[in-house]
Amino acid sequence: MPPRPAADSPEASDRTGTAAATARKARFWDRTAVKYAATPIADRVGYETTLQRVRSLLSFDHDVLEIGCGTGTTAFRLAPYTRRMLATDVSAGMIAIAREKLAVDPLPQLRFAVADADLPMAGVGVYDAVLAFNVLHLVADLDRALELAVQALRPGGLLISKTACLLEMNPLIHRLALPVMRAIGKAPDVLCFDAATLQAAIARHGMHIVSVERHGSRGKDFRVFIVARKPA
Repeated sequence: MPPRPAADSPEASDRTGTAAATARKARFWDRTAVKYAATPIADRVGYETTLQRVRSLLSFDHDVLEIGCGTGTTAFRLAPYTRRMLATDVSAGMIAIAREKLAVDPLPQLRFAVADADLPMAGVGVYDAVLAFNVLHLVADLDRALELAVQALRPGGLLISKTACLLEMNPLIHRLALPVMRAIGKAPDVLCFDAATLQAAIARHGMHIVSVERHGSRGKDFRVFIVARKPA
């Protein structure tokens, strides 16, 4: 067994910081889980377009991982098009609601688990697709989350993401509104980047960008949909 790092070592500090970030994220989303579950989808047409696009990329022999699944709404829509699907979220409250829905409407392909996208849990090379919807701007470390997602993919596997690019919004949102809302506990910690930055980050992990799309049906769409493939 390798020696345990000293309490004041950089490795121990990194672990402590990651654990604190995970706990902070979990607390925020646990508090909002019930409200989140009851909130209607703002752009239903855009959402259905995304679902249709993702279904066209999946196969009935695919093993699929979803990170940041929330209360499972999207997982329920996509799981029937897979061989098996593991949907995860950092919030135990969100997963509890998802499991309640699964108990009412069982899907043999679908399973839910509590897991943080910033931490390893999925294994290496075990999934044909990793789905990351509305979560990559909410991770503590974008490169770490992408590294783990890519590791989980089999050769030739797909990373399919849809992400809010806050730098493409009105600057007052990320410079003023978000800091104030975070300070009073009304918003989570977020990463601010644009689509080009996200695309570059995905490519930096050896992924081939297959497609960059926008599916919104109302005005300017700040959520970029990216499909990337792991080299075979």
